Amino acid sequence: MTIERQACLERDRNDPLGFTRARFALPPDVIYLDGNSLGALPASVRPRLDDAVSREWGRDLIGSWNGAGWYTAPGRVGAKLAPLLGARPTEVTIADSISVNLFKLLVAAARMRPGRREILAEAGNFPSDNHIVESAARMLGLRARFVPAEEIAGAVTPDTAVATLSHVNYRSAAMQDMAGVTDAIHAAGALAVWDLAHSSGAVLLDLDGSGADFAVGCGYKYLNGGPGAPSHVFVAERHLAGFDQPLQGWFGHADPFRFEDGFAKAAGIRAALCSTPPVLSLLALEAALDAFDGVAMSDLAAKGRALCDLFVALADERLGPLGVALASPRDGAVRGSHVSLRHPEAFGIVRALIRRGIVGDFRAPDAMRFGFAPLYIRFVDVFDAVAAIEETIGREAWRDLAPTDAGAVT
Repeated sequence: MTIERQACLERDRNDPLGFTRARFALPPDVIYLDGNSLGALPASVRPRLDDAVSREWGRDLIGSWNGAGWYTAPGRVGAKLAPLLGARPTEVTIADSISVNLFKLLVAAARMRPGRREILAEAGNFPSDNHIVESAARMLGLRARFVPAEEIAGAVTPDTAVATLSHVNYRSAAMQDMAGVTDAIHAAGALAVWDLAHSSGAVLLDLDGSGADFAVGCGYKYLNGGPGAPSHVFVAERHLAGFDQPLQGWFGHADPFRFEDGFAKAAGIRAALCSTPPVLSLLALEAALDAFDGVAMSDLAAKGRALCDLFVALADERLGPLGVALASPRDGAVRGSHVSLRHPEAFGIVRALIRRGIVGDFRAPDAMRFGFAPLYIRFVDVFDAVAAIEETIGREAWRDLAPTDAGAVT
């Protein structure tokens, strides 16, 4: 059955999350389908940063570490984020980048399993993750072994100290069964570290209910915290007492202002911190989380799935005959909130789309990737984006572009 634009407009009128779009400063002439790389700007962020710069920093200066709550911000923002992750407020903090935090968690997990000689990791994961796996394994004298994500559960052995994988694959959007995989990892006596880069703020998560041990996530994708926004760290409450991460910086010290030579670990999730946080970025993320106020994650996840299902159906109907193939799971139950399509001219097509205000991204060698952030993407945006892709391919618009034209293809 042909999908009509009017039907998409009707879905938008009945969208229970329709009110959240007004919380973003979106360019009126752009359909932004790259929130899985960098989230849109929440309207709440600019006034918060203006105040932080002009009053807290400009007027109150160093007094704002206490007076404005800068010192406690990592835990405070972590507690604000925790409900979106299905975690307790005392299990989440904000710090550093995903790569740095993954290193901390892998080393800490391996230290909890002395005598085991292996880190098991997802082949084809985001490259930075596996670079960190290799480095951590080399430093600890362990073996790094890589298998496809769908084989992790069956590949854990008594020699595995820790297994790590992404909940949602960055390229295909394939989503893993967190509870089932974690159970399999635990059955072999190992610990699980999950990467939530393409999950936090986009899909329904239940870290505690799934039995997850550790997780890292991204602040600048679906959480809309801004370029380079700090990452978040989850450590299950049962592991906090024995959590021994390798980057023993002063912000993770039990009493940092005693300036002792020896290190005494802070209690609780604060032990996951290392050094002075990037305060302005941290405050931007805190303000960005206001966009989730009044939103049930179950409703958000359901809308994300519906947007992706519509995109897949329209791609089948209008793009399949033009040589476009689906590169993501068709079943929304095992797919995150982005969809990848394949075409031999994917790079040029994405460049041409960016020129006309349809912003997605390219992943080598032939993937066009489109993210559907449920807080600000509408059903009519999906329809119009597919129409633009169809037109771009039909008239081979990428041939009109100079080799360096069309801006960034991220």
